Amino acid sequence: MVHIMQLKDVLSTHLAWHGARLSFLAMFFVALFKVKTVNLSQIATALNPKAKVGSNYRRLQRFLADFELDDDAIVKLIASLVPRPDEGYTLSLDRTNWQFGTFSINLLVLAIVHNGVALPVYWMFLDKKGNSNTAERIMIMEQFIATFGTSSIAWLLADREFVGKKWFKFLRQQKIPFRIRLKQNFQVAGQKGQIPVMAIFQHLKVDEMLALPRQQLILGQQLYLIGLRLEDEYLLIVTDQKPETALEDYAKRWNIETLFGILKSRGFRFEETHLADGDRINKLLALLALATVWAFKVGEWWHEQEPLKFKKHGRLAKSIFRYGLDFLRTTLFHIQLKMDDF
Repeated sequence: MVHIMQLKDVLSTHLAWHGARLSFLAMFFVALFKVKTVNLSQIATALNPKAKVGSNYRRLQRFLADFELDDDAIVKLIASLVPRPDEGYTLSLDRTNWQFGTFSINLLVLAIVHNGVALPVYWMFLDKKGNSNTAERIMIMEQFIATFGTSSIAWLLADREFVGKKWFKFLRQQKIPFRIRLKQNFQVAGQKGQIPVMAIFQHLKVDEMLALPRQQLILGQQLYLIGLRLEDEYLLIVTDQKPETALEDYAKRWNIETLFGILKSRGFRFEETHLADGDRINKLLALLALATVWAFKVGEWWHEQEPLKFKKHGRLAKSIFRYGLDFLRTTLFHIQLKMDDF
């Protein structure tokens, strides 16, 4: 178990936790990398080979039930591993949800876009079905602002769910630049009353883009409108500045979908959790956030040592995250490598 002690030493430089907690966290990561699922029954089989599986399972349950995580310390640790661009972080805000029996798991996630993926920094379990509301969105943004400040934000990217008069007012008051998609039936003021925003761009040909040169009054704010005609729909973006690059910037929003794939079916299979308590789910997501960033950083490091090949379509043969996860899973003795070395 030498690698557990070495991983514990690395974690202790970033987290001011009791030694037993750090040992548990180190064992949790190693077990998670082995079984690649958040299902506690499966993690228990790999957590501590010197203990019975039932004992490991109860230890996992006690940790998620009783231990209070230092959210700020975890967020700062995650952010310390993500280089901050000169222009600031590009943030992506989105929601993911699934059903566990009759229980709805609904998570609002704010993530930093980095190298083709979005790495989670703040998240919130929503004790309901359906969309987030303005108060919840503001709360998660205020958490980020309290730690990093608004000057650290280059752009906030969000999909069609994240539109609203109070929400846009908050973003403008906080001076948070944004690129947010609108629904096709969203109404704007025309010469003869309210019209669907897509009507402004209906003359465009497929793959043709238009950024309106003048700002429009949208939900009480003077904002720019950008439209791109696709095969069967319109991509409509609203922004407060630099409309010329809005579509290019907004394209990075899809990186949070990559993150959700990592957390779920293509990575740690979060949908296999049998937890039905919001607080425990938030704690588990904090551990998965650390594991995701760790595996991704290992993948970046290993890609420098043994570069992945590119396929004919120009994409890597394997994702950086998968490369790192496979490396950790098959060569656990390398886990002693310090985070600061990546």
